[in-house]
Amino acid sequence: MAVAKSEKVGVIDRTKRYFRSMVHEMKKVHWPSKRDTAVYTAVVILACAVVSAMIWIMDMGIGGLLNLIIK
Repeated sequence: MAVAKSEKVGVIDRTKRYFRSMVHEMKKVHWPSKRDTAVYTAVVILACAVVSAMIWIMDMGIGGLLNLIIK
């Protein structure tokens, strides 16, 4: 029984140490400003729109070619 209690304390201590170190590391992170976040979001949305348009154009072109071949 004594072994089980010491193992539980070890697990609890390791868990506490893990969360303390996690909080310490999160304080070191350089978080972007609101403006940077907005700019990055706009870039991602624009890139998604461009890639979607390219895929749509290629799909329409390939579909048209297939229709010419099949008919």
